[in-house]
Amino acid sequence: MQPKTTERLISLRKNNRRMPRRRMDIPVEKLIYTNPELLSRFLTETGKLIPRRTTGLPAWLHRKVTREVKRARAVNLLP
Repeated sequence: MQPKTTERLISLRKNNRRMPRRRMDIPVEKLIYTNPELLSRFLTETGKLIPRRTTGLPAWLHRKVTREVKRARAVNLLP
């Protein structure tokens, strides 16, 4: 069953779009809390974590990034 108008069809396609390809270009061995340059790529200007749907990271890697960012904040390497 198709939507009645083309506007509805376009909005349906936007909301039902596929996930982007998962990024694997981050070196996992360099993803430690003492490397704030790499970790700051996953933060906004205000210091918030960028969500997984935006960065394209797999879930296990995003959890690792989150953990290392929190550790870096604890020792005042990141805001």
